[in-house]
Amino acid sequence: MFTELCEKSRAEAFDMMVEHEQQIGANAVIGVRYDTNELMSGVMEVLCYGTAVVLEKSV
Repeated sequence: MFTELCEKSRAEAFDMMVEHEQQIGANAVIGVRYDTNELMSGVMEVLCYGTAVVLEKSV
């Protein structure tokens, strides 16, 4: 159960990062990292972040 909850939190953090990347007009994220913090006993937050970029085909 705890493993499933951790995976769900990781997936939600990733999805939120991708959504934000698309909102600002980027089409890729590089240097993706995850971070977790214990807010209080039994309560954790999961962060997912990276650098949003716009990739273009080279000619």
